Amino acid sequence: MKAELRGSTTTISLQQNPSLFANPNGSLSGALSGCLGNLDGACIEKLLLHCASAMESNDATLAQQVMWVLNNVASAVGDPNQRLTSWFLRALVSRAHGVCPSGMNFNDNNALLRRTMSVTELARYVDLIPWHRFGFCAANSAIFRAIQGCSRVHILDFSITHCMQWPTLIDSLAKRPEGPPSLRISVPTWRPLVPPVLNVSIEEVGIRLANFAKFMDVPFEFNILISQLDPSMLGLSENEILVINCQNWLRYLPDEPREDASDANSWRDAFLEIIKGLNPHIVIVVDEDSDLGASNLSSRISTCFNYLWIPFDALETFLPKDSAQRIEYEADMGHKIENIIGFEGIQRIERLESGIKLSQRMKNAGFSSLSFCEETIEEVKSMLDEHASGWGMKKDEDMLVLSWKGHNSVYATAWIPCESEED
Repeated sequence: MKAELRGSTTTISLQQNPSLFANPNGSLSGALSGCLGNLDGACIEKLLLHCASAMESNDATLAQQVMWVLNNVASAVGDPNQRLTSWFLRALVSRAHGVCPSGMNFNDNNALLRRTMSVTELARYVDLIPWHRFGFCAANSAIFRAIQGCSRVHILDFSITHCMQWPTLIDSLAKRPEGPPSLRISVPTWRPLVPPVLNVSIEEVGIRLANFAKFMDVPFEFNILISQLDPSMLGLSENEILVINCQNWLRYLPDEPREDASDANSWRDAFLEIIKGLNPHIVIVVDEDSDLGASNLSSRISTCFNYLWIPFDALETFLPKDSAQRIEYEADMGHKIENIIGFEGIQRIERLESGIKLSQRMKNAGFSSLSFCEETIEEVKSMLDEHASGWGMKKDEDMLVLSWKGHNSVYATAWIPCESEED
């Protein structure tokens, strides 16, 4: 299956260093069994896992040999397999600093430069593939329907895309037959240092949103939260509906038990407990549909390789190999790969969990799932029609899932506190 979906093969010459294969019973020969001449996705994954195993057993020589082979495959401007391999190799080299000799020269440094974008560039970034638009569309549609008839709405926005989701919702609210509600959006001061990175401050983002809302005749207020979440800090009025939006956010909250806590809750569970205590009208959780929090390196490499080929493969369908936009988008995925593979402990902040696991976590925290209505499903489908034909959508119980060639990529879910359920 892996070879079929990442079906392109890369032909390489392994004669540049024949001493690597002088021992036919050697570990590297075993890793390359069946792969010599052509390396497809399955063979590249096998090499990556072999390298991980060598690192975990402190076999610096074997790890270096496997990296040499991977270096012959990797190319930042090759086919999707080669491009993906280049980022995995970079992550392994970063991780190997304390294990492997430093004599290997990959003509690269291991620090990922985090480019900053203008608001216009960020808009193009979000529109490139539906990786973010899917969550925006599903969330905005669900929120719009949940607040029908409400005159005052307060959205707590926990996301990494600098409020790019909200102009579309503001536009929809401006067209409500009964008129727009008074809208308040609050964002935290803290944001994980991950792409995309904007070249303007969150205060400037708020000013731009306020100007757009004024143009659309939507009463609007923008707040930046500088203290802990509690009802008094939010200043909710009696007739104000609270909406909580979590887009690609929960993964950055540590899932290990807090050392200074009286209970065994992790920061992630504690966050859910706090927002449940705010009694929100609806909670939206959107994230990438993969389990990348395992402590075992080999498990993370295999899961990550078989998940992050999706954006690399999708970009291949409509952008040339030397496209600057494509290279920059892939570099942001590379930042994720380097963190997942290259780091451990508190430095490893990319700790995804699948939609299925998230759903169980939400239920354990006292939330009940809401089903997306047919109108929302049709809106998402219409949005996907603007993108390549490989994109699709599944409905898994109450969860909507974005897919590429049938493989899950992003999930969207909606929740209410159990005590708030009327039916």
